[in-house]
Amino acid sequence: MTLGGLKDMSKNELQIRSFCEHDIDLVVALWKDFFREDPHWNDPRKIIRGKLQIQPELFLVGIFENQLIATVMGGFDGFRGWVYHLAVTPNMRKRGFGKKMMQTLEKKLMELGCHKINLQVRELNRGVVEFYESLGYEVEDRISMGKRLK
Repeated sequence: MTLGGLKDMSKNELQIRSFCEHDIDLVVALWKDFFREDPHWNDPRKIIRGKLQIQPELFLVGIFENQLIATVMGGFDGFRGWVYHLAVTPNMRKRGFGKKMMQTLEKKLMELGCHKINLQVRELNRGVVEFYESLGYEVEDRISMGKRLK
């Protein structure tokens, strides 16, 4: 997923910045690969369009060696923060990039006044729980409920 137009990027370091419109095809490709089990209604382009309308500054991408290799989105409702769509290209995992993406999002949420962050993990993706626990997240005794409005 090559990304053009970047200057002064360190070859050894993950650069994190806000999503830009020219990232859309790269993000869609990453998500389609990473979130293969997502239901058909979770159309990446629709999710991106929606996020760009509300708190686009909390939609982050990670660039390594001029390639978009990671994403994370956050939301803040004035009370709690939420994490969505943390993804790191499979061959770039286990290098601390997911941790750095989360730390950057957490900092941005704290700057907004957020004191607690929630996230959900799909049952099919239970292996990622250990990753989040290593960042200080805990499994909470909750029942997650949802309702599709369309």
